[in-house]
Amino acid sequence: MYLELSIIAFISFVGFVLLLAATWCPLLRPFGLMNWDLYDLNKPYGMVVLLISVVGIAGIVLKQYQVARIAAWLSLALVVLVYIAAIMKVNTTFSFIPFKGLAGSLAKLIKFKWGWYLLFLGPVLSVFTTPKPVADRVVI
Repeated sequence: MYLELSIIAFISFVGFVLLLAATWCPLLRPFGLMNWDLYDLNKPYGMVVLLISVVGIAGIVLKQYQVARIAAWLSLALVVLVYIAAIMKVNTTFSFIPFKGLAGSLAKLIKFKWGWYLLFLGPVLSVFTTPKPVADRVVI
């Protein structure tokens, strides 16, 4: 029972560490010139995601599983929100150009990179593997 709980907690810990590392991974590549991570997209938002992942790691290490569970769900919501915001920003970046074809072709030059996979994988691992609090577990 205890070994099973520690393995589940470790997988959740890995999920939070992946979220922490994914904030520095490339998310967008505008015009093939540079890579943007979460801090280049929105620095305060990136700091909030970083803080939530640190809170989740602390919750797992200190065996405060309710705090870790809240941090996991909050991190998943934040990642989904930043993904929706990035899609909307890419699609409306060139809306000031009166020619829709030119605006669309310029928007297609902004590519989404592999960092989104890690940014989603971390919270998903944490949400589905965070141990339940001690009061919710049934001991046989």
